[in-house]
Amino acid sequence: MRELEVAIAAAQAAGEVLRKGFGRDQNIRYKGEVDLVTEADEEAEQKIKEVLLEAFPTYEILTEESGRLGSEGEGCWIVDPLDGTTNYAHELPIFAASIALEREGEVVLGVVHDPMAQETYVARRGSGATLNGQSIRVSDTDELIQALLATGFPYDRQDMQPTLDLFGRFAVLSQSMRRLGSAALDLCYVAAGRLDGYYERGVWPWDIAAGALILEEAGGKVTDYQGRRLDLEGREVVASNGQLHPLLIRVTRGNHS
Repeated sequence: MRELEVAIAAAQAAGEVLRKGFGRDQNIRYKGEVDLVTEADEEAEQKIKEVLLEAFPTYEILTEESGRLGSEGEGCWIVDPLDGTTNYAHELPIFAASIALEREGEVVLGVVHDPMAQETYVARRGSGATLNGQSIRVSDTDELIQALLATGFPYDRQDMQPTLDLFGRFAVLSQSMRRLGSAALDLCYVAAGRLDGYYERGVWPWDIAAGALILEEAGGKVTDYQGRRLDLEGREVVASNGQLHPLLIRVTRGNHS
């Protein structure tokens, strides 16, 4: 499938930009109180656009920094050139480039590339998920007290208290909690069985489109906080190995911002 090959090439090219820029002085601008953009974000996005548009000039592209480019054609690329910008700016090596392809409202392929760990997660709908070419599968954890969970915190400080309340409930119910700073990698880590579950409110389509498909193809489940079918525009996600999902939803369903 040429689209998948091109998506992998684009993500890895962006990853090389990010890797080379890591640890160097970055021009940083703020698009919110604590929401920032680095020079590397923009360079990596430009690299991805170049690769994708050269191969598929009629496809639409939705990116975090540039918004929606092109008109609706055969498909829409959903791109996050640097998921984990705050980590990157602080020289914390937990970040990734994420590319998904959506066709007729359905994500059909996803690629998440971690340039520091040299890990590339790939999925095509109906064909399973891989990490560096090897099949991956979710964990078989079925008790919340044995589960390692991840989450993220919102940029909008007004949403912080409900987030902290939910974090506190899960911290008591689970084995332990992590807050890694990259939604794309959180989803891929659940897919690979490194984490058992992940939830977050305030996410955007480019944060989760690729990772959600990778997780589903690895045998996991992805929904909104109420347990309904995931809506990429819905700004919330609950992801798990499947067995834990009813237990996670029981907790997130009662959380209102």
